[in-house]
Amino acid sequence: MELTELLNRITPPDEEAREAARRRWDACAKPLGSLGLLESAVCDIAALTGSPDVRMTPRAVLVLCADNGVTARGVAQTDSRVTGIVARELARGRTSVCRMAGLAQCRVVPVDMGIRDFPGCAGVLDCRAGNGTADFAEGPSMTRAQAESAVLTGVNLVRAEAERGTRLLAAGEMGIGNTAAASAVTAVLTGTDPEQVTGRGAGLSDKGLQRKISAIRRGMEVNRPDADDALDVLAKLGGFDLAGMCGLFLGGALCRIPVLIDGFPSAAAALCALRLCPAAGKAMLASHVSAEPAGELLLRALGKKPLITAEMRLGEGSGAVAVMPLLDMALAVYRDCYTFSEGGITPYTRL
Repeated sequence: MELTELLNRITPPDEEAREAARRRWDACAKPLGSLGLLESAVCDIAALTGSPDVRMTPRAVLVLCADNGVTARGVAQTDSRVTGIVARELARGRTSVCRMAGLAQCRVVPVDMGIRDFPGCAGVLDCRAGNGTADFAEGPSMTRAQAESAVLTGVNLVRAEAERGTRLLAAGEMGIGNTAAASAVTAVLTGTDPEQVTGRGAGLSDKGLQRKISAIRRGMEVNRPDADDALDVLAKLGGFDLAGMCGLFLGGALCRIPVLIDGFPSAAAALCALRLCPAAGKAMLASHVSAEPAGELLLRALGKKPLITAEMRLGEGSGAVAVMPLLDMALAVYRDCYTFSEGGITPYTRL
């Protein structure tokens, strides 16, 4: 299926299902709306799936791994070899998100979207769109065809999860240099100066940060991306991981599976998906607000509010996994709390 055909198949949310979920919340014997955004999240999932019978298990975090050619310009503290190392450790269940996911009863699925010179590894899905992207400061990161292919790969990953019966997904990433790509994409899509949306990533020095900003400015000048064409922006300035995550959000909307936005690169990919198809926003839940400079800006552009604010910037989908237990708690109340009528209490009414 071509991308245009796929986008046309994404429908608006089911408002009747949302209202049914809201009525269930209002019947629970507690102050109306007292679980705040957690109640809204359950209602959003009902509107996405078309049913107030909300379920969030089984679940998985898809960690899309890829390398970025712009890393050669000193925009990151380490070189691209680290991406492959972390991908192997993800497969072994040893990284930060793996330890968190174990507590959240969440599968970790590492995916090779384009790790440079990666020979493959048991436990890492091979979905390579290329051997890392090109340096966007010299020309496009990838071709438009590669960008579309990577987006469709993300969609197909969600379809595979749907066939497994997965009910909740998280969009994670791993790739040295991907905050440079995310900053470039964000700057173009939001019309913001690169200096305002570019951070230190994993810990750049002041000089390193200036190199990163300069590389992004040069990439924007050289490539002249069309801000009204998210696929063009992805192709010219993005990474294979960002394009794949864009597809995860589109796939979530198509397959009616909620997808948790993680941090900065994940949110930049979500904005690409929203610009490609506004109806795709129904599948997006914001887990947290990244400590990166563009964290709040991106959530405003997405029209999403974060469920937690913890100044996280780890990546790997860790923020999205961290919010899963909160959603479980909300769902426990939603499904099993006694009602006003069962308790012989006069129901509260909305003002």
